[in-house]
Amino acid sequence: MALERLRATESSGASGSARVVQPARELRRERKTLLLIREERLRDLGGLTLEMYKRDRFNAGLVVERCGELVAIEARVHQIDALLDGTALRAGASGALCTCGAPLLLGARYCATCGRPVGGGSRQDDAAADDE
Repeated sequence: MALERLRATESSGASGSARVVQPARELRRERKTLLLIREERLRDLGGLTLEMYKRDRFNAGLVVERCGELVAIEARVHQIDALLDGTALRAGASGALCTCGAPLLLGARYCATCGRPVGGGSRQDDAAADDE
């Protein structure tokens, strides 16, 4: 139910109207539901991967699709946490993508898929490497 609500808010978000923040009680309930869904999907992903290994029929596309769903759930949980903490969300952070195409989680310093630094940190890293 919470995942369906997440998809509905993402699709209706393009209408350009002002975004209404849910009451804290509803946000906590949605967060709890999403965490339960996340744990269930993580277990399912492990079982799916094991079965593919046993049958020697690994389907990378299916694993990537399931991982994408998990990343979306985690991104929403991070958004809810930021709303509950009262911290401002970065503009456009919910749709931020790495150069490899993977979605970036709020507050991430590195891409979880390829390991690249997020937000132009590579220039600073290059400068530090030149100094050494």
